[in-house]
Amino acid sequence: MITINENFLKLKAGYLFPEIGRRVAAFAKANPAARIIRLGIGDVTEPLPDAVIKAMHEAVDQMGRRDTFHGYGPEQGYEFLRKVIVENDYASRGVKIDTDEIFISDGAKCDTGNIQEIFGLDNIIAVTDPVYPVYVDTNVMAGRTGDCDANSRYAKIVYLPCTAQNNFVPALPKEKVDILYLCYPNNPTGAVATKEQLKVWVDYAKQHKSLILFDAAYEAYIRDPKLPHTIYEIDGAKDVAIEFRSYSKTAGFTGIRCAFTVVPKSLKAYTKDGKAVEVAPLWNRRHCTKFNGVSYVTQIGTTAVYTPQGKQQVRRIIDLYMENAALMVKSLTELGYKVYGGCNAPYVWVKTPNNVGSWEFFDLLLQKANVVCTPGAGFGAAGEGYLRLSAFNQPERVKEAMDRIANL
Repeated sequence: MITINENFLKLKAGYLFPEIGRRVAAFAKANPAARIIRLGIGDVTEPLPDAVIKAMHEAVDQMGRRDTFHGYGPEQGYEFLRKVIVENDYASRGVKIDTDEIFISDGAKCDTGNIQEIFGLDNIIAVTDPVYPVYVDTNVMAGRTGDCDANSRYAKIVYLPCTAQNNFVPALPKEKVDILYLCYPNNPTGAVATKEQLKVWVDYAKQHKSLILFDAAYEAYIRDPKLPHTIYEIDGAKDVAIEFRSYSKTAGFTGIRCAFTVVPKSLKAYTKDGKAVEVAPLWNRRHCTKFNGVSYVTQIGTTAVYTPQGKQQVRRIIDLYMENAALMVKSLTELGYKVYGGCNAPYVWVKTPNNVGSWEFFDLLLQKANVVCTPGAGFGAAGEGYLRLSAFNQPERVKEAMDRIANL
């Protein structure tokens, strides 16, 4: 008799974004004339930078010639890309990262889910609440949690509430935890963390021999020069933290797929009898066993992001999205909504009016304004009563969406 991994049966009925897609599709089918504006799932709308397109065209031409054709590449990524990552994302900020600590992949979503495979199932994990659902669901699938309760919280997970009262940066857990998931700039709340706040977490991890999984997918949106772009700007973080980066929202790679994970060689985890084990070789083994590497063409295009032209073009795109975020913050604030985020992040976190439920307000916006948001409850119990708006859209569409909401 074939059996299944029964941990999958613990999962809630559906992953958040497919459920949103299902509701939107049903509405669109019933209302074919509706001009739906999508500010829900964080998918980009601006085309790839010209520098990236040019580089990828040249790479495709190379793939068409026998003398410059590339087959399987190194699973960890080509040295030419890892080198420019080290120089531009870390050395430029005074952080020493070696190229062999960089692992190129096809997405931060994949890496944040896959990384937990190399750690024991008896580890206690902590997540912020609200939280990016992948952190939770992949641990449920692995069997690291208990069942889900009526508040959509799983047993054996420590939830750290992020509220307006703590500026969406949680306090340390009261109990000891082994693996901490942090995401700043934050998805979904748009909050950011200071160096002082991150140091508290690094110190906690060092004291308890814990691990921080730090999702920095939106660091390119940070405008405040005092805010850290990488957790490794904090002394000692290389001993306790793994960092995830993505080009999806930085350079419009949602349809191209490229990202990277940093696993410092000084990072240690432990066997049950207390023996220290280097983490990087374990991730390297997992990476090489289950992943064949990002395509040569994609990595050439990614390298172009770091050229002078690429940097300028990427900055223009990010500026456009941040102008969208500023417009949403201004418009919704003037309408009387309580609004958070949108300053150093591409997400705007909005309190629903009159204590209306998140999914109820989602349906209201969809049906009455034909605007798609993301209900905060989909990110966890502490997200109930909020909605997330994405800045990833064309400016004229964002303005129209704000006008429609004003006319509700």
